[in-house]
Amino acid sequence: MSEHQPLKRPIITLPFIVLSVIALVGLYFLALRFVNGMGFVTNLNSGYAWGLWVVYDVIVGTALACGGYALAITVYVMNKGKYHPLIRPALLASLLGYALGGLGAFIDMGRWWQFYNIFLPWHMNFNSVMLEVGLCVATYILVLFIEFSPAFLEKIGAKGLLKSLNKVLFLFIALGVLLPTMHQSSLGTMLIAMGYKVHPLWQTLHIQPLLAVLTALTMGFAVVVFEASFSAVGFRRPSETPLLAGLGKAIVGLLGAYLIIRFAEIILQGKLGLIFAGDLGSLMFFLETALFAFPLLVLLSPQRRQSGPYLLYAAVSMLLAGALYRFNAFLITYDPGPGYSYFPSVSEIMVTAGIVAIEIMAYLVVVKMFPVLHNADPA
Repeated sequence: MSEHQPLKRPIITLPFIVLSVIALVGLYFLALRFVNGMGFVTNLNSGYAWGLWVVYDVIVGTALACGGYALAITVYVMNKGKYHPLIRPALLASLLGYALGGLGAFIDMGRWWQFYNIFLPWHMNFNSVMLEVGLCVATYILVLFIEFSPAFLEKIGAKGLLKSLNKVLFLFIALGVLLPTMHQSSLGTMLIAMGYKVHPLWQTLHIQPLLAVLTALTMGFAVVVFEASFSAVGFRRPSETPLLAGLGKAIVGLLGAYLIIRFAEIILQGKLGLIFAGDLGSLMFFLETALFAFPLLVLLSPQRRQSGPYLLYAAVSMLLAGALYRFNAFLITYDPGPGYSYFPSVSEIMVTAGIVAIEIMAYLVVVKMFPVLHNADPA
């Protein structure tokens, strides 16, 4: 018998119904976007060509979906097999997150009906960072589906196909490590291309690709801790704190490396005074740094790493820190020049909330129907 089992719980619950309402509202505004155009539902303008949808759904959302990426490195590259029970829920969260990130990019396309051009070589702009991001994300979604497919094959009893897949699965695992590294670093490269419009505290000395990968990994580990903690509470399953505590050491190393590199660049480039400028950029930098420092201080203690609540507090702080880093760089402190301002409309916010609700609903349905969680219903 597989070590993973489906949750034997009802699908339609009160939280599921609430999420359904949010999803329907989001889909309503999304329908208006496709019928009446972007300008009907968004506050985008010539200075802000992208807003909440791209920054959250693509730039932040794909980092939130890096749990599978982080665990693939841990289990298959670092050979830490004891974390293998956490792989399937992490892959599921990554698959849903990246799929909806791709949907977010599609929603934000002006001429969405021509989306297929990105896959046609004669229409490709090989000087575009966005081309690499788009192709990598699309390919990674397919790779994630293949990596997660053993859960479906076990459910339908396709043992022969599952055995054949296991023989070549290592190729897709390798791609599952390579592709996120490529497109997450390319998201950092986009900041370089945006030049002076990016605040100097986030326009670093060409190390944005490295910082983007580091924040993606910290958010990936944080999502694994967050998902495991809430599934234990929400589904009344045994706590996985002993297993999650081991990830705390990796998180400490990543957070330490990020903060050292971040401050070293600022000091070496003579930008330390900008931290104390008293403007929006300095305020957001202090908040962002505090959110990165808190989990580091918490997880440096072996005793607190063994505590479920402390692990969860640290994970939430890391998720907020990574998200704020990307929001700060791409939107909050972004300066397109005089005469432009942007704040997301209600419809933009509701579309994003609807997409998140759909992702959570899909996760709930899949874990209750397919063998995803480790020892889902122990005796």
